[in-house]
Amino acid sequence: MQNLLKYLKGDRVIWIITLLMLTFSIVSVYSFVPVLVKTEGGTPFKYLLKHAIYIGLSLATMYWTHKRNPKYFSQLSKFGFYLAVALLIFTLFTSGVNDAKRWVKIPYLGLSFQSSDFAKLALIVYVSRLLVKKKDKLNNWKEGFWPVVIPIIVICGLIVKDNFSTAAMLFAICLALLFLGRAPILKVLTLIGGGIMLLVFIILIHKAAPSLNLLPRYETWENRVFNRIHDDENVLENAQALNAQLAIYNGRINMSELRPMGGQGIGDGQLKEYLPQAYADFYYASFVEEIGPIAAGILILLYLILLYRVMRIGLNSDNMFETYLCIGIGILLLSQASVNMMVCTGIFPVTGQNMPLLAMGGSALIMTCLGLGIVQSIAHKQQGGNKQEEEQTEDILVTE
Repeated sequence: MQNLLKYLKGDRVIWIITLLMLTFSIVSVYSFVPVLVKTEGGTPFKYLLKHAIYIGLSLATMYWTHKRNPKYFSQLSKFGFYLAVALLIFTLFTSGVNDAKRWVKIPYLGLSFQSSDFAKLALIVYVSRLLVKKKDKLNNWKEGFWPVVIPIIVICGLIVKDNFSTAAMLFAICLALLFLGRAPILKVLTLIGGGIMLLVFIILIHKAAPSLNLLPRYETWENRVFNRIHDDENVLENAQALNAQLAIYNGRINMSELRPMGGQGIGDGQLKEYLPQAYADFYYASFVEEIGPIAAGILILLYLILLYRVMRIGLNSDNMFETYLCIGIGILLLSQASVNMMVCTGIFPVTGQNMPLLAMGGSALIMTCLGLGIVQSIAHKQQGGNKQEEEQTEDILVTE
C-alpha cells in the first residue's frame, strides 16, 4: 500500500478509503447480483466483469483528474454546464432503460449512463464558480442573484420530471452553497417559496390535464409516499421496503446462532434475491444482511471520515471557489449515502439513490471518482503541487 500511495498525491486518507471501498464493491456486487441474473439473464461473472471495467475507468479518471490544477475546472465549468443541459434534453427524447427517461444507451457498447450523474457534478462546479464571480453583486437580482440561480433552476427542472429525489437533493445542496456564499437570506427564502409554488402549480396542471404527461412518474411518487404512511395496510405495495427492513433484521447479532458480529456471511444473504436493486438502491440492506450491523457502523464511520477530509481540504484553501466546490462535493456524497441508508431502514420512501463507491453503476461510480479527483487536485495544490501553474482562480473569473 505504501508503494502505491507514493504515486498518489493529495489526501492519503481519501485515497485509502476510496481504494478500500472500490475493492470491497467487487466482492459485494458479485454477491448482490442474483436478482439481476434472474431478470436480465447472463451470469454473475458477466456483471462482475462489467463492474470491474467501470472501477478501472473510475480510478483512471480520479488519477488523471487529481494531477490537474483546480483552475482548469473553473475554466471548464461553463462548458460542463451547457453539456449537462444538452445531455438532459437529449435524455428526454430517448427511450431510456426500462422505460425510465433518465438513462442513455451507448450504441454498440451495450452500456448506459445516467445524464443526471454528470449534471449534478457539473452544476456544483458551475455554481461554485458563479458564487465567486458574483460575490459582490448577490444583492442585485438582475446582475448577481438570477445569474447564479437560473442554472440551478434549469438543471433541477430538467431532472425533476423523471427523478424527483435527485432534483430535490441537488436543489438543497445548491441552497446550502448559496447560504455559504452569503446570498441574501430573503432572496434564498423567496427562491424556496417560488420553487414550492411552481412545483404545486405543475402538479395541479398534471392532475387537471393528465394527457399532457408533465410528470410521468407523479403517481409513482404519490404511491410511495402514501404507501409508506400506511405501510401496515399496503403490504404488497411496500414489498421492497419491507424486504429491505427484513434483510437488516436478518443481519442482526445472534449469539444463539454463533454470529457475534452479525450478518449471514458474504454470499449467504436470502433477501437479496427479492430486492430488485440489491446491488444499488437497496445496497445498505443487503450489506447489513450479509456483513452485519458492526460492519455497517464502520461503513458509516468511513463515510463520515471521507466527508471530514473533503471538508477540511476545502476549508484549508485560500480560494473560495475551491472551498465551495469541496463542500458541495462532500455534501453530495454524504447525501446519497444517507438517503440509501434511510430508504433501507424505512425512514424515507423508496427512491433511487445508490451508495457512492460501493454500488454497481457505471456513470455514478465514474462521476463520484471524478468529484473526489477534483478534491484531490485541490489537496495536491495545497501540498505544493503544480507550482508552475498556480494562479488565483478569482483573477481568471474577473478577466474572462
